[in-house]
Amino acid sequence: MKERTYLSTAALCLGALAWLTSITYAQKAPAYAQKPTGMAKAEAISQQLGLTPQQKVKVLPILRDEAPKVQAIKNSNSLTRMQKAQQIRAIHQQTDPQMKAILTPEQYQKLQAIRKQTIKEATQTLAR
Repeated sequence: MKERTYLSTAALCLGALAWLTSITYAQKAPAYAQKPTGMAKAEAISQQLGLTPQQKVKVLPILRDEAPKVQAIKNSNSLTRMQKAQQIRAIHQQTDPQMKAILTPEQYQKLQAIRKQTIKEATQTLAR
C-alpha cells in the first residue's frame, strides 16, 4: 500500500512539473519564436539590405517610424485584405523617396521585395 501511494505521489509530482514547465516555456519563448518588435524588424531589414554605417544612421529612424504603423494595419481585424494592402502601400509610398535617395539601386530593389512580402503577409493573416 505504501509503495502504491509513493508511486501515485511521484506520478502526480512529475505531471505537475511537466505542466509548470510548459507554462514557463510558453511565457518565455526563445527569441526566435517571439514576434519581432518594430525595432527588431528595422534592424533585420537593415541587415538584409547590407547597409553601411552611414546608411544605417539615415534609414533606421525611417524604418522604426514605419514599423508600428505597418504592424497596426497587419493586426487590424476591421480591415479587409485589400484595405490592408492599400494602407501599407500608402505608408511605403510616403517614405519611398527618402529611402530611394539613401539606398543603392540593388538595396532599393531588395527593399521593394521586402515590402512586397510584408504586404503579402498582412493580407494572408486575415485568411487564417
